[in-house]
Amino acid sequence: MDILELLRFNLLSPMVLAFLLGLLAVWVRSDLSLPKDFAAIISVYLLFAIGLKGGAELSVTPFSSIIMPIIATLILGVITPLIAFWVLRKRFDATNAAAIAAHYGSVSAVTFTAAFTFAQVKFPNVEGFMPALVAVLEIPGIAIAIALAKNTQSKSQHLWHELITGRSLFVLLGGVVIGLLAGKPGLEQVKPFFVDPFKGVLTLFLLEMGLIAGQRLRDLQKAGVFLVGFATLMPIVFGCLGILLARVAGMSEGGAFVLGTMAASASYIAAPAAVRVALPEANPAYYLGSSIGMTFPFNLTLGIPLYALFAELVYGWF
Repeated sequence: MDILELLRFNLLSPMVLAFLLGLLAVWVRSDLSLPKDFAAIISVYLLFAIGLKGGAELSVTPFSSIIMPIIATLILGVITPLIAFWVLRKRFDATNAAAIAAHYGSVSAVTFTAAFTFAQVKFPNVEGFMPALVAVLEIPGIAIAIALAKNTQSKSQHLWHELITGRSLFVLLGGVVIGLLAGKPGLEQVKPFFVDPFKGVLTLFLLEMGLIAGQRLRDLQKAGVFLVGFATLMPIVFGCLGILLARVAGMSEGGAFVLGTMAASASYIAAPAAVRVALPEANPAYYLGSSIGMTFPFNLTLGIPLYALFAELVYGWF
Protein backbone atom coordinates (compact mmCIF):
# COMPACT_ATOMS: atom_id res chain seq x y z
CA MET A 1 0.00 0.00 0.00
CA ASP A 2 1.52 3.38 -0.96
CA ILE A 3 1.51 6.54 1.12
CA LEU A 4 -1.22 8.20 -0.95
CA GLU A 5 -3.63 5.33 -0.38
CA LEU A 6 -2.85 5.34 3.36
CA LEU A 7 -3.40 9.09 3.51
CA ARG A 8 -6.68 8.81 1.68
CA PHE A 9 -7.91 6.01 3.90
CA ASN A 10 -6.99 7.90 7.08
CA LEU A 11 -8.02 11.43 6.10
CA LEU A 12 -11.41 10.29 4.76
CA SER A 13 -12.33 8.25 7.83
CA PRO A 14 -15.33 9.63 9.79
CA MET A 15 -13.16 10.06 12.91
CA VAL A 16 -10.56 12.28 11.23
CA LEU A 17 -13.17 14.21 9.27
CA ALA A 18 -15.04 14.93 12.51
CA PHE A 19 -11.81 16.22 14.04
CA LEU A 20 -11.20 18.46 11.03
CA LEU A 21 -14.77 19.74 11.32
CA GLY A 22 -13.99 20.82 14.88
CA LEU A 23 -10.87 22.65 13.69
CA LEU A 24 -12.87 24.33 10.94
CA ALA A 25 -15.50 25.45 13.43
CA VAL A 26 -12.82 27.31 15.41
CA TRP A 27 -11.23 28.85 12.34
CA VAL A 28 -14.53 30.22 10.99
CA ARG A 29 -15.64 31.24 14.51
CA SER A 30 -18.71 29.06 14.52
CA ASP A 31 -20.74 28.90 17.73
CA LEU A 32 -20.56 25.08 17.59
CA SER A 33 -20.03 23.64 21.06
CA LEU A 34 -20.81 20.44 22.92
CA PRO A 35 -22.11 20.12 26.48
CA LYS A 36 -19.64 21.19 29.15
CA ASP A 37 -18.97 17.74 30.62
CA PHE A 38 -19.22 15.87 27.31
CA ALA A 39 -15.49 15.27 26.83
CA ALA A 40 -15.02 14.04 30.39
CA ILE A 41 -17.92 11.59 30.18
CA ILE A 42 -16.99 10.25 26.77
CA SER A 43 -13.30 9.91 27.66
CA VAL A 44 -14.29 7.67 30.59
CA TYR A 45 -16.44 5.59 28.23
CA LEU A 46 -13.66 5.21 25.66
CA LEU A 47 -10.96 4.34 28.20
CA PHE A 48 -13.18 1.82 29.97
CA ALA A 49 -14.20 0.22 26.66
CA ILE A 50 -10.54 0.00 25.58
CA GLY A 51 -9.63 -1.58 28.89
CA LEU A 52 -12.46 -4.11 28.73
CA LYS A 53 -11.48 -5.26 25.26
CA GLY A 54 -7.79 -5.40 26.12
CA GLY A 55 -8.44 -7.34 29.32
CA ALA A 56 -10.69 -9.83 27.54
CA GLU A 57 -7.96 -10.43 24.99
CA LEU A 58 -5.37 -10.83 27.74
CA SER A 59 -7.52 -13.57 29.29
CA VAL A 60 -6.77 -15.81 26.31
CA THR A 61 -3.18 -14.63 25.65
CA PRO A 62 -0.25 -16.72 26.95
CA PHE A 63 2.10 -14.74 29.20
CA SER A 64 5.03 -15.72 26.98
CA SER A 65 3.42 -13.82 24.10
CA ILE A 66 3.21 -10.51 25.94
CA ILE A 67 6.39 -10.37 28.01
CA MET A 68 8.63 -9.07 25.20
CA PRO A 69 6.11 -6.40 24.07
CA ILE A 70 5.89 -5.23 27.70
CA ILE A 71 9.67 -4.95 27.92
CA ALA A 72 9.80 -3.02 24.63
CA THR A 73 7.08 -0.67 25.90
CA LEU A 74 8.92 -0.06 29.19
CA ILE A 75 12.09 0.75 27.26
CA LEU A 76 10.14 3.31 25.25
CA GLY A 77 8.73 4.77 28.48
CA VAL A 78 12.27 5.36 29.73
CA ILE A 79 14.14 6.62 26.69
CA THR A 80 11.52 8.87 25.06
CA PRO A 81 11.28 11.39 27.95
CA LEU A 82 15.09 11.40 28.27
CA ILE A 83 15.53 12.19 24.58
CA ALA A 84 12.76 14.80 24.65
CA PHE A 85 14.22 16.50 27.74
CA TRP A 86 17.70 16.61 26.21
CA VAL A 87 16.39 18.24 23.02
CA LEU A 88 14.13 20.69 24.86
CA ARG A 89 16.90 21.87 27.21
CA LYS A 90 18.50 23.56 24.22
CA ARG A 91 15.76 26.21 24.37
CA PHE A 92 13.88 25.83 27.67
CA ASP A 93 14.71 25.85 31.37
CA ALA A 94 14.65 22.52 33.23
CA THR A 95 11.10 22.99 34.55
CA ASN A 96 9.44 23.68 31.21
CA ALA A 97 11.60 21.12 29.42
CA ALA A 98 10.54 18.46 31.94
CA ALA A 99 6.88 19.47 31.71
CA ILE A 100 6.87 19.12 27.92
CA ALA A 101 8.94 15.91 28.02
CA ALA A 102 6.42 14.36 30.43
CA HIS A 103 3.71 14.73 27.77
CA TYR A 104 5.86 13.18 25.04
CA GLY A 105 7.09 10.37 27.27
CA SER A 106 3.51 9.33 28.00
CA VAL A 107 0.76 8.30 25.58
CA SER A 108 -2.42 9.77 24.13
CA ALA A 109 -5.25 7.29 24.64
CA VAL A 110 -7.28 8.89 21.86
CA THR A 111 -4.41 8.71 19.36
CA PHE A 112 -3.93 5.08 20.37
CA THR A 113 -7.65 4.42 19.83
CA ALA A 114 -7.55 5.97 16.36
CA ALA A 115 -4.44 3.95 15.46
CA PHE A 116 -5.88 0.71 16.86
CA THR A 117 -9.09 1.25 14.89
CA PHE A 118 -7.03 1.95 11.76
CA ALA A 119 -4.89 -1.15 12.37
CA GLN A 120 -7.84 -3.49 12.75
CA VAL A 121 -8.78 -2.67 9.15
CA LYS A 122 -5.36 -2.41 7.54
CA PHE A 123 -3.43 -4.89 9.70
CA PRO A 124 -5.81 -7.75 10.61
CA ASN A 125 -3.06 -9.51 12.59
CA VAL A 126 -2.71 -6.75 15.20
CA GLU A 127 -2.43 -8.08 18.75
CA GLY A 128 -5.58 -7.71 20.81
CA PHE A 129 -3.64 -7.01 24.01
CA MET A 130 -2.38 -3.63 22.76
CA PRO A 131 -4.69 -1.67 25.16
CA ALA A 132 -2.80 -3.20 28.10
CA LEU A 133 0.42 -1.64 26.76
CA VAL A 134 -1.16 1.81 27.01
CA ALA A 135 -1.21 1.40 30.80
CA VAL A 136 2.41 0.20 30.74
CA LEU A 137 3.54 3.29 28.80
CA GLU A 138 1.43 5.84 30.69
CA ILE A 139 3.34 6.23 33.96
CA PRO A 140 7.13 5.82 33.39
CA GLY A 141 7.52 8.69 30.94
CA ILE A 142 5.72 11.16 33.21
CA ALA A 143 7.58 10.09 36.34
CA ILE A 144 11.03 10.16 34.70
CA ALA A 145 10.51 13.54 33.06
CA ILE A 146 9.32 15.14 36.29
CA ALA A 147 12.17 13.55 38.24
CA LEU A 148 14.52 15.39 35.89
CA ALA A 149 13.15 18.65 37.24
CA LYS A 150 14.38 17.61 40.72
CA ASN A 151 11.14 17.82 42.66
CA THR A 152 11.00 17.49 46.42
CA GLN A 153 10.21 14.11 47.99
CA SER A 154 6.78 15.25 49.22
CA LYS A 155 5.78 16.32 45.75
CA SER A 156 7.03 13.03 44.32
CA GLN A 157 4.88 11.05 46.74
CA HIS A 158 1.86 13.16 45.83
CA LEU A 159 2.68 12.72 42.16
CA TRP A 160 2.65 8.93 42.37
CA HIS A 161 -0.73 9.02 44.05
CA GLU A 162 -2.09 11.34 41.36
CA LEU A 163 -0.72 9.16 38.58
CA ILE A 164 -2.08 5.89 39.91
CA THR A 165 -5.49 7.17 41.00
CA GLY A 166 -5.97 9.70 38.19
CA ARG A 167 -9.13 9.25 36.14
CA SER A 168 -7.57 8.13 32.86
CA LEU A 169 -5.20 5.47 34.19
CA PHE A 170 -7.58 4.27 36.93
CA VAL A 171 -10.46 3.73 34.49
CA LEU A 172 -8.21 2.10 31.90
CA LEU A 173 -6.61 -0.28 34.39
CA GLY A 174 -9.98 -1.00 35.96
CA GLY A 175 -11.37 -1.93 32.57
CA VAL A 176 -8.38 -4.20 31.87
CA VAL A 177 -8.84 -6.03 35.19
CA ILE A 178 -12.60 -6.44 34.69
CA GLY A 179 -12.09 -7.66 31.13
CA LEU A 180 -9.38 -10.07 32.29
CA LEU A 181 -11.59 -11.54 35.03
CA ALA A 182 -14.77 -11.65 32.94
CA GLY A 183 -13.04 -12.94 29.81
CA LYS A 184 -14.52 -12.91 26.34
CA PRO A 185 -17.85 -14.43 27.49
CA GLY A 186 -18.24 -11.52 29.88
CA LEU A 187 -17.40 -9.00 27.16
CA GLU A 188 -20.17 -10.47 25.00
CA GLN A 189 -22.69 -9.48 27.68
CA VAL A 190 -21.85 -5.78 27.34
CA LYS A 191 -20.93 -5.80 23.64
CA PRO A 192 -24.03 -3.82 22.54
CA PHE A 193 -22.92 -0.89 24.70
CA PHE A 194 -19.11 -1.02 24.87
CA VAL A 195 -18.13 -2.60 21.53
CA ASP A 196 -20.68 -1.92 18.79
CA PRO A 197 -21.11 1.88 19.34
CA PHE A 198 -17.39 2.47 19.99
CA LYS A 199 -16.45 4.02 16.63
CA GLY A 200 -19.49 6.28 16.63
CA VAL A 201 -18.71 7.57 20.11
CA LEU A 202 -15.07 8.07 19.13
CA THR A 203 -16.19 10.15 16.14
CA LEU A 204 -18.16 12.50 18.40
CA PHE A 205 -15.26 12.72 20.83
CA LEU A 206 -12.88 13.70 18.04
CA LEU A 207 -15.25 16.47 17.03
CA GLU A 208 -14.82 17.85 20.54
CA MET A 209 -11.05 17.35 20.34
CA GLY A 210 -10.99 19.31 17.09
CA LEU A 211 -12.63 22.24 18.87
CA ILE A 212 -10.11 22.08 21.72
CA ALA A 213 -7.09 21.66 19.43
CA GLY A 214 -8.19 24.62 17.31
CA GLN A 215 -8.22 26.79 20.41
CA ARG A 216 -4.82 25.53 21.58
CA LEU A 217 -3.12 26.27 18.26
CA ARG A 218 -3.02 29.91 19.29
CA ASP A 219 -0.86 29.00 22.29
CA LEU A 220 1.93 27.91 19.97
CA GLN A 221 2.47 31.54 18.96
CA LYS A 222 4.07 32.00 22.38
CA ALA A 223 6.39 29.04 21.88
CA GLY A 224 8.07 29.94 18.62
CA VAL A 225 9.37 27.92 15.69
CA PHE A 226 11.52 25.60 17.83
CA LEU A 227 8.61 24.05 19.70
CA VAL A 228 6.51 23.76 16.52
CA GLY A 229 9.37 21.84 14.92
CA PHE A 230 9.75 19.68 18.01
CA ALA A 231 6.02 18.89 18.09
CA THR A 232 6.06 17.60 14.51
CA LEU A 233 9.52 16.04 14.10
CA MET A 234 9.95 14.35 17.48
CA PRO A 235 6.81 12.19 17.04
CA ILE A 236 8.26 10.84 13.79
CA VAL A 237 11.51 9.91 15.56
CA PHE A 238 9.68 8.25 18.46
CA GLY A 239 7.26 6.51 16.09
CA CYS A 240 10.09 4.94 14.10
CA LEU A 241 11.85 3.95 17.32
CA GLY A 242 8.71 2.27 18.64
CA ILE A 243 8.25 0.29 15.43
CA LEU A 244 11.87 -0.91 15.46
CA LEU A 245 11.62 -2.00 19.11
CA ALA A 246 8.35 -3.80 18.36
CA ARG A 247 10.05 -5.66 15.50
CA VAL A 248 12.84 -6.77 17.82
CA ALA A 249 10.23 -7.84 20.39
CA GLY A 250 8.63 -10.13 17.80
CA MET A 251 5.35 -8.26 17.47
CA SER A 252 3.21 -8.36 14.35
CA GLU A 253 3.36 -5.64 11.72
CA GLY A 254 0.08 -4.22 12.97
CA GLY A 255 1.22 -4.33 16.58
CA ALA A 256 4.43 -2.53 15.65
CA PHE A 257 2.45 0.18 13.89
CA VAL A 258 0.23 0.71 16.94
CA LEU A 259 3.17 0.73 19.39
CA GLY A 260 4.99 3.18 17.15
CA THR A 261 1.95 5.46 17.12
CA MET A 262 1.72 5.20 20.90
CA ALA A 263 5.37 6.26 21.21
CA ALA A 264 4.78 9.12 18.79
CA SER A 265 1.77 10.45 20.68
CA ALA A 266 1.72 13.05 23.44
CA SER A 267 -0.50 12.79 26.49
CA TYR A 268 -3.03 15.53 27.19
CA ILE A 269 -5.06 13.89 29.97
CA ALA A 270 -2.77 12.18 32.50
CA ALA A 271 0.35 14.28 31.88
CA PRO A 272 -1.26 17.73 32.33
CA ALA A 273 -2.84 16.59 35.60
CA ALA A 274 0.49 15.31 36.90
CA VAL A 275 2.41 18.37 35.74
CA ARG A 276 -0.04 20.71 37.45
CA VAL A 277 0.75 18.94 40.74
CA ALA A 278 4.50 18.49 40.38
CA LEU A 279 5.49 21.50 38.25
CA PRO A 280 2.93 24.25 38.85
CA GLU A 281 5.39 26.88 37.63
CA ALA A 282 5.60 25.33 34.14
CA ASN A 283 3.89 27.25 31.33
CA PRO A 284 0.72 25.45 30.08
CA ALA A 285 0.97 27.29 26.75
CA TYR A 286 4.09 25.27 26.01
CA TYR A 287 3.06 21.76 27.01
CA LEU A 288 -0.61 21.97 26.01
CA GLY A 289 0.01 24.01 22.89
CA SER A 290 2.54 21.50 21.59
CA SER A 291 0.81 18.27 22.67
CA ILE A 292 -2.80 18.92 21.73
CA GLY A 293 -2.35 21.96 19.51
CA MET A 294 0.24 20.46 17.17
CA THR A 295 1.23 16.83 17.82
CA PHE A 296 -2.30 15.48 18.20
CA PRO A 297 -3.56 16.94 14.87
CA PHE A 298 -0.33 15.91 13.13
CA ASN A 299 -0.58 12.31 14.31
CA LEU A 300 -4.27 12.02 13.61
CA THR A 301 -4.02 13.27 10.02
CA LEU A 302 -0.50 12.60 8.70
CA GLY A 303 1.35 10.67 11.39
CA ILE A 304 -0.80 7.52 11.42
CA PRO A 305 -0.35 6.79 7.69
CA LEU A 306 3.37 7.62 7.95
CA TYR A 307 3.88 5.13 10.79
CA ALA A 308 1.85 2.52 8.91
CA LEU A 309 4.09 2.98 5.87
CA PHE A 310 7.25 2.76 7.97
CA ALA A 311 5.98 -0.44 9.62
CA GLU A 312 5.39 -1.95 6.18
CA LEU A 313 8.89 -0.95 5.08
CA VAL A 314 10.57 -2.33 8.22
CA TYR A 315 8.74 -5.65 8.01
CA GLY A 316 9.54 -5.84 4.32
CA TRP A 317 13.25 -5.37 5.00
CA PHE A 318 13.74 -7.87 7.82
